[in-house]
Amino acid sequence: MKPGPLPAPSPTSVRITGDHYQWLIAWQGCLTLLRENAARSINPVISVGVELDNAGNLDDVVLLRRTPPHTYTQVKYTVGSSTPVNEEYLTKPSPTGGPSILKKIAKTWRTLTTDGTKADLVLVTNRAPDPDDPLIAGRDSRTQLLIPKAGEGGQKSAAGKARTRWAADAALTEDELCDLLSSLRFDVARDLTHVQERLQLLMAVTGLRHDERAMEEGANWVAKQVRNGHRTLTLDMVSSAVDTLKLESGPARAVLSIATLKPDPFASDADYAIDWVDRFEGASDFTKRRPLAPATWAQLQTDVEAAPKRLPSGSTAISLTGSLRLAPAFAVGTAFRMVAGADLAVVQRGQLWSSAEPYEAPLPPAVDEHALNLGPDLAVAIAVATDPAQDVLDFLLEQQIPVSRLLVLRPPGGTKDNSIPDAATANALAVGIREHLRRACRAHPAIHLFQAGPMGLSLLLGNRWNRLRPTTVYEDVNAHQMYEKAFVIDA
Repeated sequence: MKPGPLPAPSPTSVRITGDHYQWLIAWQGCLTLLRENAARSINPVISVGVELDNAGNLDDVVLLRRTPPHTYTQVKYTVGSSTPVNEEYLTKPSPTGGPSILKKIAKTWRTLTTDGTKADLVLVTNRAPDPDDPLIAGRDSRTQLLIPKAGEGGQKSAAGKARTRWAADAALTEDELCDLLSSLRFDVARDLTHVQERLQLLMAVTGLRHDERAMEEGANWVAKQVRNGHRTLTLDMVSSAVDTLKLESGPARAVLSIATLKPDPFASDADYAIDWVDRFEGASDFTKRRPLAPATWAQLQTDVEAAPKRLPSGSTAISLTGSLRLAPAFAVGTAFRMVAGADLAVVQRGQLWSSAEPYEAPLPPAVDEHALNLGPDLAVAIAVATDPAQDVLDFLLEQQIPVSRLLVLRPPGGTKDNSIPDAATANALAVGIREHLRRACRAHPAIHLFQAGPMGLSLLLGNRWNRLRPTTVYEDVNAHQMYEKAFVIDA
């Protein structure tokens, strides 16, 4: 029998779900507090306010930093999706006839910035943005701001007419409205599942258990503090909660965000972010494979290699977020090498793959060898998820790459997309590959590296890439020649 539609949620269930949504956002703030202080950020969060006094209607979650700007967040949850975030939603009077959301935010903004102090304002909601709204449609997905697009166009344009209406509702001049929109982030379409996934990632990089139960325990702790009248959560309080709940599982990590395929939703939480999305060619993350001229691989390598100096001083435990293919992932690994004391990690298939994850013994790869006699160098193909051997052979011959032989290295169980189940196996295989190549490359002046495997393995392999030979790393660009030279790495 086909199940019928679910009954409409009761007002009580809507309120409970909305409260839980807010506690999850607040727990996320607590994790930012923990991580930034552990990583010795320049201007860390020093406390988290929940329904904080003197913060107007942006009091749901407040991140108070050592020095302004502080972050003031209004959390709006709905069980339905019929009303998107648009002019009507923002300027509509409250159900009791009170001021609109926009007018309340504008009033709070005036109060917070009266003495010239800057403020970071955020509207977090699971409502989707309206793609047809003249101002909301110009939202930058990377900054979450409506400016600069909302400030463009003359008075007679659709955007100009909308600015006039918004300014009138907010009781602001248009210049003041643009100032407000320069600091008001629209963190929209954050459905409950998305919030939970982002929260689990933040728990992982904070060095905490990041299973669903741990996440719920953190949110429930926030709710308990609010019920008990504690509206300001300090570092000592949150640290004590982590101990009491037994959440700690590893070191807190500095976060490096690198986006080349699509914007990284974690970039705003990162200690340092590299955004190359617009500098890669292609209309989607499935087609983005190489830099878009005039951008070059060399420029990307320069940015990646500068990243260690951009992170908080003394950072040795680092987590990578974002979207990047195998050659850039390998380059990140070599920028943060284990021999320099770096513990590098990335979330792979819901697990934290850390270079510090213990393993029993190196995992020697299965090896196939192909003689080519084109020159003195060594070619290496990592065949984990798929087997690139024939494509690599064709490329080497067509391009006359000066290699004497090609080594194809596979996991002992063979090439398949689930051949590396966890971080321990990935580390063991990375060490096994490195140890085999240390012997194999002795007679060769250089290595040419091709990869087909999980991004996490590429990162961990780069992290351990030392005592080898200068290495040219190739990227699969899915063009006529298949591969393109991306980076040259000293090893």
